[in-house]
Amino acid sequence: MQHAHFARILWRLLATLAAGLTVFCAQAEVGQIKVAKGQVSVDRNGQVLPGQVGMLLEAADVVKTGSDGSVGITMRDNSLLSAGPNSILALDRFEFDPTTSQGRFDAQLRRGTLSVVSGRIAKQSPEAMTVRTPSAVLGVRGTEFVLAADD
Repeated sequence: MQHAHFARILWRLLATLAAGLTVFCAQAEVGQIKVAKGQVSVDRNGQVLPGQVGMLLEAADVVKTGSDGSVGITMRDNSLLSAGPNSILALDRFEFDPTTSQGRFDAQLRRGTLSVVSGRIAKQSPEAMTVRTPSAVLGVRGTEFVLAADD
């Protein structure tokens, strides 16, 4: 009897830990590289990682392309981002609740070109998505836009 009670407690503890780990992992992943051509890298926590197709991206990642590079990213809310050559794109903040489509998405195009098709966050609350450049802050009010930024 005591063994069965201990097993139930252990099972509940493991299930709780697994659920917490799943939520943590889902929150850490904000998007994924779907297309990468030429030189693409991701700066994450002081490390430079090769930006390859299938790579999961995290909030605070900085995606860079070289003179021959381009990258296509799908975010968890189905926003589509495409950066051209010599681009630096910082994924500053991404929060998303897939049940309600509520969230916040802030990115920064430090240099280069960026094409965006907004996803569920901006469609639910247009003011919840912004893209900064060195000279402007763009509030996303439509579903598609292109911008360029110089150093």
